[in-house]
Amino acid sequence: MYTFRFIFSLFLMILMASCSSKQPSDRIFINAKVYTLDPSFSTTDAFAIKDGKILKTGSEKEILNNYSSDSITDLNGKIVYPGFIDAHCHFYGYGAGLREADLKGTKSFSEVLEKVSKHASYYKSLWILGRGWDQNDWQEKSFPDKSKLDELFPDRPVLLIRIDGHAALANSKALRLAGITEKSKFEGGSVMVKDGKLTGILIDMAISDVKNAISIPGSSEISEDLMIAQKNCFEVGLTSVQDAGLDKNVIEVIKSLNADGRLNMRIYAMLTPSPENIESYLRKGIYKTEYLNVRSLKLYADGALGSRGARMSLPYNDDPANSGLWLTSPEKIKEMAIMADSFGYQVCTHCIGDGANHEVLEIYSGILKTKNDKRWRIEHAQVVSLNDIQMFREYSIVPSIQPTHATSDMYWAEERLGMQRMAGAYAYKSLLAQNGWIPNGSDFPVESINPIYGFFAACIRKDQQFMPKEGFQIDQALKREEALRGMTIWAAKAAFEEHEKGSLEPGKFADFVVCDKDLMTEPENSLANVSVEQTWSSGTLVYSK
Repeated sequence: MYTFRFIFSLFLMILMASCSSKQPSDRIFINAKVYTLDPSFSTTDAFAIKDGKILKTGSEKEILNNYSSDSITDLNGKIVYPGFIDAHCHFYGYGAGLREADLKGTKSFSEVLEKVSKHASYYKSLWILGRGWDQNDWQEKSFPDKSKLDELFPDRPVLLIRIDGHAALANSKALRLAGITEKSKFEGGSVMVKDGKLTGILIDMAISDVKNAISIPGSSEISEDLMIAQKNCFEVGLTSVQDAGLDKNVIEVIKSLNADGRLNMRIYAMLTPSPENIESYLRKGIYKTEYLNVRSLKLYADGALGSRGARMSLPYNDDPANSGLWLTSPEKIKEMAIMADSFGYQVCTHCIGDGANHEVLEIYSGILKTKNDKRWRIEHAQVVSLNDIQMFREYSIVPSIQPTHATSDMYWAEERLGMQRMAGAYAYKSLLAQNGWIPNGSDFPVESINPIYGFFAACIRKDQQFMPKEGFQIDQALKREEALRGMTIWAAKAAFEEHEKGSLEPGKFADFVVCDKDLMTEPENSLANVSVEQTWSSGTLVYSK
């Protein structure tokens, strides 16, 4: 007859043998609906992670039978996606902009002045800065002038940047500090003059002269801006961002914060084409760590549609004397693209108007020659001639889109462009068809940092008030699976990072988000309200609601 001690010892031996046959992991997650974003778009309900990476996904039974962990998390039926990736934004600019007056959503210039005055009373720095106004949202849709700003702030310089960053209003004090007069000329920009006097409106490169008069932030201030941007982005489920234009002083601070373990947002840095950036990075080749990837050059072909700076092939429908402008001449774009290519760098060029898209597609095609895997990008690809769209496919050029631009611009876009050009405007479905994949971003702070708003705009093609009822150019809407891929695996692919993130597959970073509802099935009327409850980066919880 077996003694109790013998039976207990036998039980322990069997238990130990069972455990020893399991592969150890750092953490196991069960009882979830997990969208892996693998090629078959499969779902499962559990996964294990180890050393900050996905070890295995599978059924709860499969994971628990084959993997062991001291930490098993029951997600109670929540929805899991790979960490969201913004394929085109201004991460540092967003953080820095939080120090400025937030003018988004203002319905009149009077409201702008009210917000700026309140901001100025709290922030006593010499310069008064603000961003986000859009005259297209006002009853009076013409550009404002500086007269009221001069009355309110005769001795403090003021610079208020339009929502798209391609126009601004400055008061007289700011203009004097920048040395701008009625006779000032700018390559790739202009000042507005009325009755022989400056109105205060600056277009594109003219803004730079005023910005240059503002003191450059130090590393401590840059650090603070990056950290607050990271905090806010983690809260909406972003684990990676592609920053469309960074300078050396910011990149060096990013490196320092990475080394200290403080900045854990994965950043794909597009370099501004400054001589300092070219010498410090581009000529030295690709710089790559787990958290920072420097391998692309950001160029600007033209301005923005809202300020009529986008370069059109024919004049604007509502401004027959204006065809927009070149921020960088086609000759210079070609020169920079050839140089970037010689060092193995990706080229990413901002193109809004059909004229800019045409010229840059021609430049790219002349250098690329044929299909390739260089993944050169057109950032925005906002208005493209129907005759040019196939060039994306013929030369493997990546259209990098921002779906919320369509629902922000839809109220006035046809007035700017005319009906005929609208056929190739915000044509996301047509652009997707060229290469079979397309990265989605937001261009924040031009738009919200919340990637779910971009998902909603891409699929539903309506604003947050569910207008228009039939959807804006609904034939160009993406399917929900396509939109989700665009902000995960396809965004990763646009940065040559699809083998390390963008899907929850073995060996990839354990970057994922936990949501309260399913983006694939949630009804339209509540889709934009899907909430991120947890964000994980490399298997570490970085945000919990």
